[in-house]
Amino acid sequence: MKKRLLTGLQPSGELTIGNYCGGVKQVVKYQDEYETFLFVPDMHSITVPQDPETLHRRVREIVAMYLACGVSPEKCHIYIQSEIPEHANLSWILECHSYMGEMSRMTQFKAKSEGKKEIGCGLFTYPILMAADILLYSADVVPTGADQKQHVELARNLAQRFNKKYGETFVVPEPLIPTIGAKIRDLLDPTKKMSKSAENPKASVFLNDPEKAIRKKIMSAVTDSGESVVFDEENKPGVSNLLTIYASFANCSVQDAEKHFEGARYGDLKKEVADVLVAFLRELQEKYRAILASGAVDETLDKGRDEARAIAAPMYDKVRRLVGFGRV
Repeated sequence: MKKRLLTGLQPSGELTIGNYCGGVKQVVKYQDEYETFLFVPDMHSITVPQDPETLHRRVREIVAMYLACGVSPEKCHIYIQSEIPEHANLSWILECHSYMGEMSRMTQFKAKSEGKKEIGCGLFTYPILMAADILLYSADVVPTGADQKQHVELARNLAQRFNKKYGETFVVPEPLIPTIGAKIRDLLDPTKKMSKSAENPKASVFLNDPEKAIRKKIMSAVTDSGESVVFDEENKPGVSNLLTIYASFANCSVQDAEKHFEGARYGDLKKEVADVLVAFLRELQEKYRAILASGAVDETLDKGRDEARAIAAPMYDKVRRLVGFGRV
């Protein structure tokens, strides 16, 4: 029996090539190794204000893009978080088993609330909802980067705390640190990772960018002093980022990319990076548009919702009875 893996990506912005390399591409790999749960965490999205119509649209678009990238509804349970009410229900129970001290130490909360006069309660408690997302499906592993590992640790703590009080109920999840998957950096500040919520859209290449925009962004990307095209993240972060992008989309190693560009100029590097990106994204966008125009998104989400609820509902029913809810 396969172990279970759970992951999600917020529909709060357009997906970037960084999201593809570091996230979606990994899911395509994981779906053959694990029973995979891939959800759209729209409930997490509203910790910051969202336009409802935009959120509706982005939920559909992100699922269409997953499918275009090779995520299979036959191998993955693909569903929208808010369509499974057990997420919120379990989150409330877990909130009542969480402590203010451990929540106030969450680094993501500290970073996102810094300098703000009014802070929504959801920003404070959303790591508990994240724990519910994980524990509801008895996930064995959760892919996570360094900035999210603390959230998996909270899920582990809550699972252990609940199990100690009520008996073995939840699987205690393990963080899964991706060993592959390139770290794509911001084009304007390669010391930061590429983000779908970057203030300057020129800093990121989005999966739906037109060819002209892709080429312009790559040609405007920050490089470094000197002339040699070598991979050196400390001294040449800009060039190293471009080499990483080239290797990721030309399907070669960074070392092979470095050899390929030996003696080349920065302009030559940028032109070839743009070429491989355009070729890859043109094909991806054609698949994406065809999927979005078909009924595949709704078919996938209907199937995923039913599969997810078949697992989530019995788990929540067990938990609510353990804490004393409902009639005996």
